[in-house]
Amino acid sequence: MSMQLLGGITPEQFLAEYWQKKPLLIRQAWTDFPELIDLARLTELAGSDDAESRLIEYRNGKYALEHGPISERRLARLPDTDWTLLVSNVNHHVDHVSELLYQFDFLPYYRLDDLMISYAPPGGTVGPHYDSYDVFLLQVGGSKRWQISSDDAGNFIEDAPIRVLKDFAPEQEWILEHGDMLYLPPKYAHYGVALEPGMTYSIGFRAPKTQEIAGKFLEFVQDELCLDGMYADPERKTRAHPGEIDDAFIASIGTMLKQIDWNDDTVRRFVGRYFTEPKPHVFFDQPDDPLDFDDFAAQVAEAGVVLDLKSQMLFERERIYINGDEIAAEAAARPALQQLADERALPAGEYDDAVLEALYTCYDYGFLHPAG
Repeated sequence: MSMQLLGGITPEQFLAEYWQKKPLLIRQAWTDFPELIDLARLTELAGSDDAESRLIEYRNGKYALEHGPISERRLARLPDTDWTLLVSNVNHHVDHVSELLYQFDFLPYYRLDDLMISYAPPGGTVGPHYDSYDVFLLQVGGSKRWQISSDDAGNFIEDAPIRVLKDFAPEQEWILEHGDMLYLPPKYAHYGVALEPGMTYSIGFRAPKTQEIAGKFLEFVQDELCLDGMYADPERKTRAHPGEIDDAFIASIGTMLKQIDWNDDTVRRFVGRYFTEPKPHVFFDQPDDPLDFDDFAAQVAEAGVVLDLKSQMLFERERIYINGDEIAAEAAARPALQQLADERALPAGEYDDAVLEALYTCYDYGFLHPAG
C-alpha cells in the first residue's frame, strides 16, 4: 500500500493510534487515478439492475429518498443543487475502483465491505448522521465541507426516510479538496455538504451485529444437523388436565435439543462461508463459451488468472473459501490458492494439476478469469 494513503504514517501507527479510536484527516491521500468516473458513468451504473443505487434530495427542509435503478431521464429532471446520487459496490464493476479498495490491505479482507461513490452538486447532502462501522471518505473532484462530532446520542428525525440526526453540534470542520481523505471510527457523527460538484468515495468496513451472526450461524448449524431418534413416550400415563404441558414432556424435548452441538471446527467453517458469501444482489456470469481444461491451463501458463471483481476469497489453516463455498483442493494446491486469496491474482506460470483443477472449477462458476 502507499504510505501516503495514511498521510505518511505506517499502518501499525494508524491501527494503534486511530483505528476505532479517533478521526484522522489526510491531505492528498490518493490522487493516483488512472481515470476519473464522471457523472455519466455513475448514472449508467445507477440505472443498471445489478448495482445498488439511491437518490437523496433535500427539498423544503425535508429529505426525500428513491431507490434504484434510477434512470438517466429521472436524473435529467433534477435541479442544479441539493441532491446526492449514491451507488454502492462500485468496486464490483470498475477495475481501478476495485484496485483502490484493496489498497486498504493493512486490514484483513473479511473486514472490507465495499466502495460506494456518491455524486453531489452544490448543497448536496445526506444530512448529519453516523455509521455503525469504520469509514474512509475520499474526495474526488470538487470540494465538500465536513463537520464531525463525537456525540452519538442517536436522536434521529422520526419521519425522515433516511437516518438523520435531529440535533448535531459540530466539534471540528474541514473542507476536503480532490484527493483529501477523512477517516472516521464507528458512531462518529458527520455532516458533509458539497460546495462544488464532486464525488465522495466511501470505503466502508464490514461489522455485522451479534444478532445477525448468531442467526446466520444457527442457519448454518441447521444445515449441518443430523440428529437421531424421534419423540416417544411408551410409559405415558393418563392425566387430569389434557391441556397442560407437563414437566416430563418439557424435559424430554430438552434432552432432544441437547444433541445440538458445535465445536471450533464448526465455527471455522461457518466463518469461512459467511464472510465470503456474496450479497443477495450479486450474481456471477459463467463463461458463455467456456475454455476446455487444456486451453484454460495454457492461458493460465501464458497470462495467469485474476479473481472476478465481485469475488471474495479467504483461507484459514487448511481450508480455502470463495463466495460462500469451500474449495475442495488437494494439500499441494493450497499455497497457490492462498496466494490468490492474498493478491487476488496469480502470475503466469506452470502450475500442477491440483492447482489447475481448483482454478478451473472456480473459472467454470465465473469466480475468476484468465488474465489479459
